[in-house]
Amino acid sequence: MSESQKKSTFFGGAAILAVSAIFVKVIGAIYRIPLGNILPDDVMGDYNAAYNIYNFFLTISTAGLPVALSKTISEANALGRRNQVERVFRVAFSTFLTLGLVSFFCMTVLAGPLAEYAISNPKAVYCIMALAPSVLCVCVMSSFRGYFQGHFNMMPTGVSQIIEAGSKLLVGLALAMFCMKQFGEAFGSVGAIIGVSFGSVVALVFIIFLFLKNRRQNRRQKSQSADKPEPAGVILSNLLKLAIPITLGSAATSIVTLIDTKLVMSQLTAIFHSVDGLALAADGTGAALDAARSLYGIYSKTMSIYNLPFSMMVPLTACIIPAVSAALARRDRREAQKVSESALRVGLLLALPMGMGLCALGGPIMGLLFPRIDTAVAGPLLSVLGIASIFVALQLLCNSILQANGMVNLPIVAVVIGGLVKIAVNYTLVGNPAIRINGAPMGTLCCFLVVDILEMLIIRRAIPQPPSFLRALLKPLAAALVMAAAAWASYGLLNRFLGNALSTVGAIGVGVIIYLILVLALRAISPDDLALMPKGDKIAKILKIQ
Repeated sequence: MSESQKKSTFFGGAAILAVSAIFVKVIGAIYRIPLGNILPDDVMGDYNAAYNIYNFFLTISTAGLPVALSKTISEANALGRRNQVERVFRVAFSTFLTLGLVSFFCMTVLAGPLAEYAISNPKAVYCIMALAPSVLCVCVMSSFRGYFQGHFNMMPTGVSQIIEAGSKLLVGLALAMFCMKQFGEAFGSVGAIIGVSFGSVVALVFIIFLFLKNRRQNRRQKSQSADKPEPAGVILSNLLKLAIPITLGSAATSIVTLIDTKLVMSQLTAIFHSVDGLALAADGTGAALDAARSLYGIYSKTMSIYNLPFSMMVPLTACIIPAVSAALARRDRREAQKVSESALRVGLLLALPMGMGLCALGGPIMGLLFPRIDTAVAGPLLSVLGIASIFVALQLLCNSILQANGMVNLPIVAVVIGGLVKIAVNYTLVGNPAIRINGAPMGTLCCFLVVDILEMLIIRRAIPQPPSFLRALLKPLAAALVMAAAAWASYGLLNRFLGNALSTVGAIGVGVIIYLILVLALRAISPDDLALMPKGDKIAKILKIQ
């Protein structure tokens, strides 16, 4: 492989995952928005509360190992060790399968106690059970995705994600409506979640098919390789040395989220019970719990929109680790710095306008997507979460840079400190009867602001040639601020003559046009960034970037 081909590999893979991520998010929006309109607020709260349990077990099972797997395989490939690659995959697959089975057992047998004590929502028990098959399938699927990504082949991951999301859309919405009609509103979330598990099964079958299809070629390459692979025990030990700190860092976030969910639900229930005088039965059910579930459901619907900006970082973070690791394996620190800084710049170019746009148009966007929602409650929630999403995106990018450089322990401290800040802020604000649910997004914002500051300090001090955050941030931030102001002003003007829907769409259109113009005028993306992308030289000529 030529040097230019090596340089294009990073953003070539990122482009594939970016396109798939866009499709997945579009499908997810098509799924979550009508689902949010189909399900009542309280049932939507059950859906998202169960997802927090699911995400915890998924994090424990898959947060660190795919990163360790792709990193280890990319390093072995860079050294031409084909036999090592195959043995690494076999060890990782067995580990993924074991973790998936344990998680499946916990989410089925222990679903009742998890709903009652972990999230203070006993009505979410069937949702937790319905998600158990998905945990098992995603665990197994992660081993194949990590294998392909370690070979810089992002296509299987991207296509399987689209298949998973599409199956979830078709089956989930249909089952949600069917279960609501046959068994009542409370079971609508269960039907939707069964669709999630079905999508995981279909995606797993697809990616196994691709793996088996390419196995003959892999065996031929293995037979031509003379390297002696390390013993399975050594490989597992090396994988766990990298995976466990990453998992602990991610698990800390999931644990904080679980504590936060329980805290928010408990605080809201207590407020409705004591201040508003709503009856609460001895078994934890009643009007106070239902009122808390409804308010948490509104917050959950804003969270589905808030997830969009930083979800676009997934393609970049999936590519940063193997690309930087391969450069460091070749002792090319300058290339590692170049890739890291380009990824930061591209990531912020995506996250900043989306986050600022959500902040400027929080109420109108929620009114457009969820016509029956109380925008007086949902609008301010989304506006604060829009700013928070930028810091979440930056944290994901910083984490991937640190992980690629083998620094997986220090970020755990930052995440734990941020999580404690989040719990403290939420306990104080959500427990205030005058603030209630409005305190939840403030806790998220404070959490990731603290985490970002700490992780940027770690990068600056611990990496010999760190990327420049200032160069990556200033121009995209300036363009995003002007764009947000223009979108806000445009909505105010258009709303005098048009309805909310047309005014919101028009304001978003104005913001997009202004942002693109400013990015080009300010030269917020550099020729070096474009040179690393497929056909980047031609794009630079078309856009006249020099």
